[in-house]
Amino acid sequence: MRLSVLDQSVALSGASEADAIRDTLSLAPHCEALGYQRFWLSEHHSLPSIVGTAPEVLLAAIAARTERIRLGSAGVMLPHYSAFKVAEQFRVLDALAPGRIDLGVGRAPGGDRRSALALNPHARPGAEDFPEQVLDLQAWSSGAQHRGLVAHPRGGPAEAPNSIQHAPQLWILGSSDYGARLAAHLGLPYAFAYFFMDGQGVEQALELYRGLYRPSERHPLPEVTICVWALAADSEAEARHHALSRDRWRSDYLRGRLGPLQAPDDIAERGFGEEERAGVEAGQRKAFVGTAGQVADKLRALAASLELEELVINTWAHSPAARRHSYALLAREFGLKECR
Repeated sequence: MRLSVLDQSVALSGASEADAIRDTLSLAPHCEALGYQRFWLSEHHSLPSIVGTAPEVLLAAIAARTERIRLGSAGVMLPHYSAFKVAEQFRVLDALAPGRIDLGVGRAPGGDRRSALALNPHARPGAEDFPEQVLDLQAWSSGAQHRGLVAHPRGGPAEAPNSIQHAPQLWILGSSDYGARLAAHLGLPYAFAYFFMDGQGVEQALELYRGLYRPSERHPLPEVTICVWALAADSEAEARHHALSRDRWRSDYLRGRLGPLQAPDDIAERGFGEEERAGVEAGQRKAFVGTAGQVADKLRALAASLELEELVINTWAHSPAARRHSYALLAREFGLKECR
């Protein structure tokens, strides 16, 4: 079993948003040393909770601090941008970290309508052009000439001008049937956001993707993963205590209240209101939270049920040390260094 990481640069109460970016920067080499396969970054806009707004910029800094781990976006919200410009950005990243770049794209706004309009005042509502954008991006990011244009830089002497094997690896991201169908039609890898809505629809999406998959030159077989939120600690009680930060955030999010991740000690002292408690307890029963062994057992069972060989782990904790320790515990439990 391969494990990867999705980091979202989550803002923490009592710290600056710039601290969240710097924490992402230091987490990547930590996860590389633990044996994780990929380190992916999300893109969100005008949110006080998730402050990773420019994954392509942060990936360049991480590329200079790592040597092996694959780096990528999960993802670039393509309707906001020119596919040609995104291809150029990721060709530059591939020059910085040859053969290590994943280009995950999605059609969700990653924010509200106002931020979407501010990012691209000329975009059509509904992202109707997304499939055509993906086709353009697929061609340009491969280094091929397309529509009379080439996205530079191309590779070095060992790389043919249009060698797709050395280009950024394109992924379609989604949490519905739409992304699964598009990825299958184009012969591209697919990543399902399981941590959205606690995995609702994952079985149908993966079944559609595998059943409709059309082999491509670079991907003759379907390649699929899911992103799961998980947190491990030395004891179940400690893990559940740290998870209170996300429990509080989810409860507030459902009520339209957004802010930085709060400290678990403060949440434990205040508790949850009567109207909140049922939803929080239901989420806790489904959560991948506990000791490394408990979390690993749940993750292995989920991967087996969905026939997956790789899982992407997303972990929120108010304590950066607790988050790093969680990734270390899971790496040890899954024997990641031995798998390298």
